[in-house]
Amino acid sequence: MPATPEELFERLDVLGIAHETHHHAQVFTVEEAQAQTDHIPGGHCKNLFLKDKTGDLYLVVCLQETAVDLKAFRPLVGAKNLSFGKPELLFEILGVEPGSVTPFSLINDKKQAVRVILEKRMMDHDLLNYHPLKNSMTTQITSADLLKFICACGHEPRLLELPERA
Repeated sequence: MPATPEELFERLDVLGIAHETHHHAQVFTVEEAQAQTDHIPGGHCKNLFLKDKTGDLYLVVCLQETAVDLKAFRPLVGAKNLSFGKPELLFEILGVEPGSVTPFSLINDKKQAVRVILEKRMMDHDLLNYHPLKNSMTTQITSADLLKFICACGHEPRLLELPERA
């Protein structure tokens, strides 16, 4: 069974990570999220769950306004023919539905199957906002605590300057 938001919050508390959660209507796009969460301070983020033709999985976490150029991204990580992971694979590995992808879902990746890529520019923000496993809430933490959480889940994130589409 994938973790629930309540189990995530308990894990954050155990790790000593301060967090604040805001409830709102479900959101499925960046535009919908902006309408619901723009009043919350900090960097607002999006997450890309990607798979390459060899089966490698990536979770790319970046600011919501970053238009990632996937063709230019591939050589940075050694990936071949990246595509978005199918909803079934997303749920199997990260335990979330499309629209709820988040670095917090790494709590469910017990086999560390996903390679985590964090945008350097995003990590310059003191506060960051992500869905806590459900897209009807937004949870705020510090960038330092994001790293602490990801490492506590057994992942070694890479910080990269993400190439953007022109």
